[in-house]
Amino acid sequence: MIRNIVIVCLLVVVAGTSFWGYQEHKEKNAILINAENTYQRAFHDLSYHVDLLQDKIGNTLAMNSKKSISPALTDVWRITSDAQHDVGQLPLTLLPFNKTEEFLSEIGTFSYQTAVRDLDKEPLNDDEYAKMATLYNQAGDIQKELRKVQYLVIKNNLRWMDVETALASQKENSDNTIIDGFKTVEKKVTGYPENSLNPSFSSTKYEDENYQKLKGKKITKEEAIQIAKHYSGFSADPAIKIEKNGKGANYGFYSVSLVDQETKAEVNMDITKKGGFPIWLINNRDINESKLSLNDANLKAQKFLKDHDFEQFELYESSEYDHIGLFNFVSVVDGVRIYPDSVTLKVALDDGGVIGFSAADYLKTHNVNRKINKARLSMEDAKEKINHKVTIMEERKALIINDLGKETLCYEYLGTIDNDTYRIFINADNGNEEKVEKLKNPEPVYENIL
Repeated sequence: MIRNIVIVCLLVVVAGTSFWGYQEHKEKNAILINAENTYQRAFHDLSYHVDLLQDKIGNTLAMNSKKSISPALTDVWRITSDAQHDVGQLPLTLLPFNKTEEFLSEIGTFSYQTAVRDLDKEPLNDDEYAKMATLYNQAGDIQKELRKVQYLVIKNNLRWMDVETALASQKENSDNTIIDGFKTVEKKVTGYPENSLNPSFSSTKYEDENYQKLKGKKITKEEAIQIAKHYSGFSADPAIKIEKNGKGANYGFYSVSLVDQETKAEVNMDITKKGGFPIWLINNRDINESKLSLNDANLKAQKFLKDHDFEQFELYESSEYDHIGLFNFVSVVDGVRIYPDSVTLKVALDDGGVIGFSAADYLKTHNVNRKINKARLSMEDAKEKINHKVTIMEERKALIINDLGKETLCYEYLGTIDNDTYRIFINADNGNEEKVEKLKNPEPVYENIL
């Protein structure tokens, strides 16, 4: 009797295990099928969008009026964004594909900046048409390679899940058609000259890549260490590691790591070789409960800037999270806020120490020889260009970088509509509305709501 009961129990266990295994297998297959369908859709969408992209660029080459060119280039920008989205949906994170993504990004930047430009006053010139013709041919090369891969995927019923597995395991088969096809695409794009786009229309990545405006002599490793010590605030002699970077780049920098022997706090910095300027600083330490207000931390941040020769800076944005104050400052010249010249600081609210500092934007754009032209419009005339629903609270002059990547003198107005606050920039020469930004409202404390 007991034997029969044991047998029945074992059969029930075996049946249950089998059913559970079947369900797990079924669910796993459903997930794999869904992932495969997503990859297949993204790939064929990418191929379609590159086809469309080349056609649209080709159409633009035959156009001559602003009425036709602006909408066509807007379409190119939209299609480029779609193609970039498609690439992001593919399992290519482990496969170098950055040159192709940069190429798409550059086409998008070129088309957008040209589309928003006043082509009646500044029509496309011969060089820009030549650049567009180059883009057209290069897009055609990518189109042909993608079509080859697409043909083989359909013909041989290839699976993208095999690509993901091969990339993840780093055991790529020499005959993996999809991987080989995308490597060919990347190789072709890598062969394109970097100056294929007009520098004035290239992405800000290329404009800002080098700290070309830096002044001063080149510093030594020993000088870099002294600068890092000054910024770290460590009283005792810390343990130091320093590396010389920038090989192959148009600018160089030192990476310095300092460790306090007593507290074991660690500060890491990058310092430019030319001039010895700090690019960024991070103090890796645990942050305790807040003891300072955001305003107290702001005063600490301002003192830090003055102590390190960052003069004439003004706070324009601050926020608080996880016992840390985040502050954004811009330089002020003759009463004008220079927004490209910005620095960011993180201040710990437990003791007011600066635990993060970035001057990268400032170092890339600051120009001691910058000339700020006189405004053609008055503050009151420019204010007339603002939506009458906005209640103006503050106003000042500001220099910004507009959508065309050009420094533009504006009047900055801080205004409200109901409970929302907006920052509005009106061109000081022609009254155009250059930018409108809705400022973030304070986040509610959900613990007090629930």
